[in-house]
Amino acid sequence: MRMHWKAVNKESINGPNAKKEEKTLRGRNLWLAGMMGLIVGDALGDPVQFMSREEVRCRKQGPVTGMEPAEQFGMPEGAWTDDSSLALATADSILTLGRVDPEDIMERFVSWLEDGAYTPLGVAFDIGNTCMTSIKAYEVSRDVRTCGGTSVWANGNGSLMRILPVCLYAAECDLAVEEAVALVESVGGLTHAHLRAGIACGLYYFCVRAVLQGRSSLKSALKVGLEEGFRFYERDILNRAELAHYGRLRDLETFGKTPESDIRSSGYVVDSLEAAVWSLVRSDSYKECLLTAVNLGDDADSVGAIAGGLAGLFYGYDAIPEEWRSAIIRREWIEELLQKE
Repeated sequence: MRMHWKAVNKESINGPNAKKEEKTLRGRNLWLAGMMGLIVGDALGDPVQFMSREEVRCRKQGPVTGMEPAEQFGMPEGAWTDDSSLALATADSILTLGRVDPEDIMERFVSWLEDGAYTPLGVAFDIGNTCMTSIKAYEVSRDVRTCGGTSVWANGNGSLMRILPVCLYAAECDLAVEEAVALVESVGGLTHAHLRAGIACGLYYFCVRAVLQGRSSLKSALKVGLEEGFRFYERDILNRAELAHYGRLRDLETFGKTPESDIRSSGYVVDSLEAAVWSLVRSDSYKECLLTAVNLGDDADSVGAIAGGLAGLFYGYDAIPEEWRSAIIRREWIEELLQKE
């Protein structure tokens, strides 16, 4: 069942070009654009995952300029990691059922972990500890309410990297903001149930929502999305301590001028969201954004995936370099999955 996108807030698309903009958005396959943006970013960053920024620069071949094999995992170029596998499992569940079903999503996560479903070569690899622990807990309990990690250590980026399909579903269905955020946080919480990770997923939803409203620049869309996200979370005083961790994102004009040396690209969810947004606001194309993101090193595949999803949505599928798209393993299967009717 294919949902059909409609403007999230019709009043925000106004002026003489309103009908043209809405028609353009409706005519695009947003799932394909966003998800392929995510997958390409993941595969592009995987070869330099775990490397410091200096190590990336000092490699024999220099910084990343295109697809490469991920030698640390023995993977050929175009192989994606757990980021894309879990996002694809989520997307497949939603597009197959026409709704968000946490139990079905977790069953697909189990199939990924145990049977290699949604992987490039039939085996799951590069598995985060929190995701592994949560999926194993679900296998024992079959309880989606208790499987996610709740400690402060459950604030890796393993929910943020896979949350795009839920954000797209909520936007396509034009859910009320409260319902959309609750849905996004609940699916993120299947593995990462700490509030800090939940807020990261929620802020990402607001960014997706703003991008889909058809603004003229990605920077302006992110500014609107983050401002709306902060206002939403600030309504509950219980959120404010955790929201403070994202304080640098309140002023994108200033944050965009932050020197690279002050940007961390670790697997900590706050660092990953900041690195992705920083890469997005300092670039003017999908290619520039992704090369900026993955050459930050460290958790390069996840930062690439998080930035790539938003960049794909804004710039469109055709803006993703064909040589990168064509390198993706099982590309035809992925594109068929994402264009289900």
